[in-house]
Amino acid sequence: MDMAESVAPSGGTAAAERAHTLRMTLVIVALAAGFAFVPRATQSCGKATGTEEAPDFTANVVANAPDPTQKTMTMSALRGHPVVLDFWATWCGPCQAEAPIVNGLAQRFKDKGLVVIGVNTSDAEGLAARYAAKKGLSFPIVYDEGNAIANKYRVDNLPTLIVISKEGKMVAIRHGVTSDADLERLVRQVL
Repeated sequence: MDMAESVAPSGGTAAAERAHTLRMTLVIVALAAGFAFVPRATQSCGKATGTEEAPDFTANVVANAPDPTQKTMTMSALRGHPVVLDFWATWCGPCQAEAPIVNGLAQRFKDKGLVVIGVNTSDAEGLAARYAAKKGLSFPIVYDEGNAIANKYRVDNLPTLIVISKEGKMVAIRHGVTSDADLERLVRQVL
């Protein structure tokens, strides 16, 4: 029997098995490339001049309050800290993909004064707290009742990340899934 015709353990020929392995490898490489490049192609930067004041808001904290007695968060009270607002919803697939990236960033930079606030918007009340607990999110999450905060910030796509300087100015707006490296680069500009 010729070596090329030897039977592979799965019952096929060795050549057919190699061809199948090559096809699967190409599929995996194509998928990996898609996951690497599609988010970059579909995300966009909103216009943030660094001179526009971040609108003030007060919202109920529904998960991970910085202080257990704290029931609300107010944007103006965060002046002096760089802030990332993460607008998201539990039903939003891209938001779910971005949540661990935002959570990791919040953990890495909390000792440098960064405040990350998840703004649960366009969602039913009560879902965010369960979602945060299930996914292990540790940054504070507020509920955007009636999409009032999203409207103030002109958010019409989810997820949307807004980076705010210590002076309270909006310096970056990102729509769509943002990579860890891109988000870290934006945050380093305001630390």
